[in-house]
Amino acid sequence: MFNEVSLSLEIGGRQLTLKTGKIARQSNGAVMVQYGDTILLSTVNRSKSAREGIDFFPLTVDYVEKYYAAGKFPGGFNKREARPSTNATLIARLIDRPIRPMFPEGFHYDVHIVNTTLSYDGVCTPDFMGIVGSSVALTVSDIPFMGPVAGVVVGMIDGEFILNPTPEQLKISELDLSVAGSMDAINMVEAGAKEIDEETMLKAIMFAHDNIKKLCQFQMEFQALVGKEKIEFQAPEVMPIVKNFIDQNGATKLKEAVLTTGKKAREEAVDQLEEVLFEEFVNTNFGEEEVPAEVVAEFAKYYHDLMKEQVRDAILYNKHRVDGRATTEIRDLAAEVNVLPIVHGSALFTRGETQALVVATLGTKEDEQLIDGLDEEYFKKFYLHYNFPPYSVGETGRMGAPGRRELGHGSLAERALSYVMPSVEDFPYTVRLVSEITESNGSSSQASICGGSLALMHAGVPIKEHVAGIAMGLIKKDDDYVVLTDIMGLEDHLGDMDFKVAGTKTGITALQMDMKIAGISEDIMRIALKQALDARLQILELMNSTISNTNELAPTVPRIHQMVIPKDKIAVLIGPGGKNIKGIIEATGATIDIEDDGRVSIFCKGLDVLEDTIKLVNGYVKDVEVGEVYLGRVVNIAKFGAFMEILPGKEGLLHVSEISLERVANVEDVLKVGDTFEVKVISTENGKISLSRKKLLQEMAAE
Repeated sequence: MFNEVSLSLEIGGRQLTLKTGKIARQSNGAVMVQYGDTILLSTVNRSKSAREGIDFFPLTVDYVEKYYAAGKFPGGFNKREARPSTNATLIARLIDRPIRPMFPEGFHYDVHIVNTTLSYDGVCTPDFMGIVGSSVALTVSDIPFMGPVAGVVVGMIDGEFILNPTPEQLKISELDLSVAGSMDAINMVEAGAKEIDEETMLKAIMFAHDNIKKLCQFQMEFQALVGKEKIEFQAPEVMPIVKNFIDQNGATKLKEAVLTTGKKAREEAVDQLEEVLFEEFVNTNFGEEEVPAEVVAEFAKYYHDLMKEQVRDAILYNKHRVDGRATTEIRDLAAEVNVLPIVHGSALFTRGETQALVVATLGTKEDEQLIDGLDEEYFKKFYLHYNFPPYSVGETGRMGAPGRRELGHGSLAERALSYVMPSVEDFPYTVRLVSEITESNGSSSQASICGGSLALMHAGVPIKEHVAGIAMGLIKKDDDYVVLTDIMGLEDHLGDMDFKVAGTKTGITALQMDMKIAGISEDIMRIALKQALDARLQILELMNSTISNTNELAPTVPRIHQMVIPKDKIAVLIGPGGKNIKGIIEATGATIDIEDDGRVSIFCKGLDVLEDTIKLVNGYVKDVEVGEVYLGRVVNIAKFGAFMEILPGKEGLLHVSEISLERVANVEDVLKVGDTFEVKVISTENGKISLSRKKLLQEMAAE
């Protein structure tokens, strides 16, 4: 019934197996990818005909986490998978980025790639498997795909590179690097690192590429067994009537328009010229006749393509950027902190026409973010949210839940800053950063990193040092190329690369590279990393001149105190039915978290409340010590003395002979229930606490 074909390859010390012909047979291309006991189903399908009137490639990449794959139940009321988690969305983007550039120009068929995790062993992660599976499904389908491509993950422990590390290995790794590419070049990089230098990072990327080549060769062998014949596709040529008119009447004027300084001014100049040219085009060629829709679309497309070519040629051959900068020059920079009065920390970072307002908020354990996925759920104490409202680019638009782009940019900025965050032991706060992009003309994620670093320091978070980010671009034609520092929106849109590098003065903490061409060489990557380092150091200099030391915590920040109590005192502090801890919370309004290892975290709104809360906690957990002085309260009176509470739940006897310097005949003559005064512990023999007021009075008299 089934004609299943299977092929295996050992890579990273484990067996990678591809299978097709048994499951999802109606898909254009379908493959089961197994690595260890993790199994991913990758399918690809295309529409029967191309979309008319569009100038983009309608590719959709989905990554679906099935909780049953890890033997788990989904959360929520309905107990079924619903919208993808943030992690699933980020993996879908990771798969999309190296796949998208590998289709021929002008291919406008709808293509839908679906990657479904069917089994997850907790050791072999499905992220890079999605890149391999998607590429294999495309390679064996009839879709004109210029692959194959493959992806791997690289870790580094004790200076040694590790291919496709396990989640446990990544916890102690200095590097978490995802790389994708073809047989010839790298076309996607995503990394987080503990301040790794540029040369080590480059070596790690090339180590990844060596293994990517093996995976691409493996896919071609699989294609030889089961691959379909590709459909014929040829990109349509430009209508001569449109091309000739714009070349003759608009090329020179367009070259002047694209060199207009300022984003809005340039856009207006280019748009106005297009309107004038189109009106002339209609009058010349159609008169009063209605212009066919396909001609209108062709005119707009070719006008844009010509603009792209002119901008690229000016940069590539004349080293002339549209805003007049040199190829290695950064736009004007500005940074300030304390821009908002009530928040815990705030910063405004501006680079040219890109601006990020970043706000830091410090909270308690209750504010930690729950991460629930295929791995065991855990809580994050640091997270960053990125918002890109339409007003940031002077447009109208609908505002709603964050999209893939916002989640991706936020994740990159969070990763870049996470490596300088203090440990929980040193700083037990939960920290949330929110980056509001108030202006955008390229590299807003990197502005978020710079602004986030400033806001953290302003909020009093003791980060190791500042982190800055910069985006590099590329213009490449045949063997000629130029790498651009600090690309703006137009250069990102018309260029061939978006290479973001973030780090401290010591090394890289995050890296992300996306390509619009098939890939780049090691030499180009080396140049980009060098220019990024030069730019990063320049930005860090400005940031350190703005704020270089961690501020004191703002008055609005909740106060936190951490203490460690003996494990056998945990039950005492909690009390029967939680009586003791509830009593402290009700009396002070504090939030108190007690860990199984004896760590106690106290969160209060003010220092006075914090001190009172610490005293109350100590009352339950500290042992009474001989020689210590306590503020006691009389709780009961007997003929032979008074019983006094010196700590919550701890009482001692103040014998009649220890009440005063003078002889006391009747205790009730000098003391009553409720009296409070200091007493000294003189004995704890047999668990009985003996107190003395007379000893304190004698010491005072001696002074």
